[in-house]
Amino acid sequence: MESINWIINRRAWVDTHSKWPERVIPSDVPRVVRKFHEQIPGYHISPLKGLDRLASMLGVGGIWVKDESQRLALNSFKVLGGSFAIYNVLRQRLGLLSREVTLEELASPEVREKLGTITFATATDGNHGRGVAWAAGKLGHRAVIYVPKGTAQARIDAIKSYGAEVTVIDGNYDDAVDQIKEDARKQGWQVVSDTAWEGYEDIPTWIMQGYTTLFSEAQEQMAAQGIIKPSHVFMQAGVGSLSASAVAFYENLFGPKAPLFTIVEPTKAACLFESARIGDGKPYKIEGDLNTIMAGLSCGRPNPIAWKILWDCAHVFVSCPDFVAARGMRMYAVPLAGDPFVVSGESGAVTLGVFSLIMQRPELTPLREKLGLGPDSQVLLVNSEGNTDPDDFRQVVWEGAHAVPQGFSVTQLNS
Repeated sequence: MESINWIINRRAWVDTHSKWPERVIPSDVPRVVRKFHEQIPGYHISPLKGLDRLASMLGVGGIWVKDESQRLALNSFKVLGGSFAIYNVLRQRLGLLSREVTLEELASPEVREKLGTITFATATDGNHGRGVAWAAGKLGHRAVIYVPKGTAQARIDAIKSYGAEVTVIDGNYDDAVDQIKEDARKQGWQVVSDTAWEGYEDIPTWIMQGYTTLFSEAQEQMAAQGIIKPSHVFMQAGVGSLSASAVAFYENLFGPKAPLFTIVEPTKAACLFESARIGDGKPYKIEGDLNTIMAGLSCGRPNPIAWKILWDCAHVFVSCPDFVAARGMRMYAVPLAGDPFVVSGESGAVTLGVFSLIMQRPELTPLREKLGLGPDSQVLLVNSEGNTDPDDFRQVVWEGAHAVPQGFSVTQLNS
């Protein structure tokens, strides 16, 4: 029987200050990142949607969903990181990292002539590649994208629609990462990966910094509702870059009064969960085909930079079966009367699925109590993607694919 597994990360509950949030994402960086994104034609703040009726039903003060399905018509948050990384690569090549540069300047004929055409390359399960292709194209450069075997054709077509060349690799996501590293070295391409390795850390760090616009916006939107901060943040994770960006943003802003963070992964691609289970502070790779409907989270190797933040600061790690994400998709798609409709793909909906089960399942009472979830809780979720695979979306929402099985189990590990 498939089960939900969870681990309490005791390090994060100790009142000590981690150096990693400020080291990876210095407190002044979100302002710079936001200023850059505001230059992008078509930029607008993505919605923060309140699920008031669901919050009342589940017994919390508020559920807030940052809806990235409407980000720059790209259906995903990923463009925030990819665009900021490409922006910094170009500034670096121009010798201008010491000052801010406008997009108009980067797209000027003079800069184009000086730089020539750069080929930006990355591996992706869909959304990151689409963001890189879009950003490269906007600045007049080329994109080469590698995707793992089994990537939905709709995601491949979306990447190609921005002029990128797409190659399907006979392997999983990690195999695609390894192959693009090797081919980029041979071809002289510039890799824009959201995971780091030895000697390759600046760009993954810039990508994580790029994601802070999402949380900067959310903080403003919650403040407009009279809420100082979320009490709890549930974040989905693949390599861990987005979730670590969330943790760093709030840790830097609120310190010991930061929200409690729960990190959620698919059972079949739970590399962060496994690293927490081993518990020696090192990130660990998991093997296998990483086969999950949560394609954006189908990663077997953590971003080591992100792991440093999560190991120190994430309070709970959860791994869950695919039916939990499917449940979340249906809850978003068929809301309680009066709550807004949210279009969410599998990777975007898993946190709602997990959170709702924590509030409803008696087996999860110890976790609910440990997190202190109750009437005063203000819970932030991120719908990280919209309907990026229409066929699968209809299978889940219309046909009931990946239904919640009767009698599924819940397991607490290493508490």
